[in-house]
Amino acid sequence: MRKNFGVKSWFYPLPVLIIGTYDEEGKADAMNAAWGGLYDADKVVLCLSAGHKTTANIKAKGAFTVSFADAAHVVSSDYVGMASANTEPQKMEKSGFHTTPSTLVDAPLIDELPVALECQFLKVNEDGNIIGKILNVCADESVLDAEGNIDFTKFQPISFEPAHNTYRVLGDPVGHAFRDGAQLK
Repeated sequence: MRKNFGVKSWFYPLPVLIIGTYDEEGKADAMNAAWGGLYDADKVVLCLSAGHKTTANIKAKGAFTVSFADAAHVVSSDYVGMASANTEPQKMEKSGFHTTPSTLVDAPLIDELPVALECQFLKVNEDGNIIGKILNVCADESVLDAEGNIDFTKFQPISFEPAHNTYRVLGDPVGHAFRDGAQLK
C-alpha cells in the first residue's frame, strides 16, 4: 500500500548546487540553489526568484558557475543558502569559501568545491527560470581517478532530502547504465 502526501517539492535525488557569480563591482557571491538541473545536453536551468542577488548578478554579468556541494563542505554550502548577499555584505568571508576567477566566463569558481560547470547566461524562460549554456565542466585533480575521470567516491557530492531537510551523501554503485538492462533484451 502507498501513502499519499499530496503536492510536495520532493524530487530524489535533488542536487545541492552552489551558484557562483560576480556583482557589477566584481565582488564574488555564492548561493545554494536546491532547484536546478540539466535543461538539455549542454544547458542548465536554475529556479531562482528575481529578488536574489545571484539573479541580478547573472543578468548583469551574463555568466555563472554551478558547483556541486560535497560532504566536506556542508556547513558552508548550507550557509550560502541561508544568508543573502542583499543583506549580508560579508557573506563570502563568513562562508569560508574562497574563489578563483573562471578563465571562460565572468564568474568565480569556488576553490573548496572540486567539480563545477562554467556557464554563459542565455535567457530567462517563460517560467522565470535562468537558462545557461555549459561552456565547460572542470574538476580538481584531487577528485580524479587513474584514468583522469571524476571519481565519485573521492568527490562525495551531496543531495538534499526534502522530506526531512537533510543533506545526504550518495552511496555505492548498484549497477551499470546502458549495460545491465541488456540482459532483459
